[in-house]
Amino acid sequence: MREYELTVVFSPDIPDEDIPGEIDKVAQLIAQKGGVITAEVNRWGRRKLAYPIKKFVEGNYVLSHFNLPSNQTVELERKLQSSEGILRHLLVSLGD
Repeated sequence: MREYELTVVFSPDIPDEDIPGEIDKVAQLIAQKGGVITAEVNRWGRRKLAYPIKKFVEGNYVLSHFNLPSNQTVELERKLQSSEGILRHLLVSLGD
């Protein structure tokens, strides 16, 4: 298993009180793929985007660290891209 860092930008249309539920959905998706979250999920909150995405100028940023089999990353990214509430995501492999 490899260690990964995932940054997700959620749509500002999602109310702030619903963000924990959306974070749980991403955590469940990671668990379904055989992953384990290794550190506390960091909510950065609502921040201005560097450029508009889907006509939004703000987004809710969330950062998480987890271990996942490397053969599951493509499917994880496919699921994240198809999610309506996620504007952007960045999955980075940590270490070698």
